Amino acid sequence: MIGNILTGLVALIHCYIVYLEMVLWDTPRGHKAFNLKPDFASASKVLAANQGLYNGFLATGLIWGLYLGTGGFQIKMFFLLCVAVGGLYGGATVGRKILFVQTLPAVLAIIALWLGR
Repeated sequence: MIGNILTGLVALIHCYIVYLEMVLWDTPRGHKAFNLKPDFASASKVLAANQGLYNGFLATGLIWGLYLGTGGFQIKMFFLLCVAVGGLYGGATVGRKILFVQTLPAVLAIIALWLGR
């Protein structure tokens, strides 16, 4: 049960990231969340929306796995691993904050799902 709760939390985090990247990127809230300058945010808005769409696919996969219940174990693990790897890459190339926002929750969910199996 804890693994599913953590998986749901990771899905919600990614739903919020979708909203930030696709809707709020070029707003003061988006600038603050991603430490952006307005001119850069405006110039990169389309790229951010594309990035947001991919985060939406991750959230959708996690929700799908949760919907399937115990039969969704492999799907949840796959998408959580995708989130963790993406977070590691983002942490190495963009900023360490990503490790705590993305990677850590995904790894905790992976561990909890694995132990609860």
